Amino acid sequence: MRYSSDHQLKTDVERLIISSGFTVLKFIDHVFEPQGYTALWLLAESHCALHTFPEEHKAYIEISSCNSGMYVNFVIAYNQYIKDAKN
Repeated sequence: MRYSSDHQLKTDVERLIISSGFTVLKFIDHVFEPQGYTALWLLAESHCALHTFPEEHKAYIEISSCNSGMYVNFVIAYNQYIKDAKN
């Protein structure tokens, strides 16, 4: 998935988290030099982590949850997000 900025990616992932029904308790992020970005959301239901590796043209999203329904909602929303990004 291509993205134009760390802020845009953070905003998009947070939108997916919230629309899936998760409750964000805290957020922290870090921009690495010369490149790379990590964002962590502490959720009432567990956590979500985002890591980018621009030099490898990769981004990883990890979501862990004790609520399987919300997890499934996130996976469905993420897959739609990727599909829309390709069009």
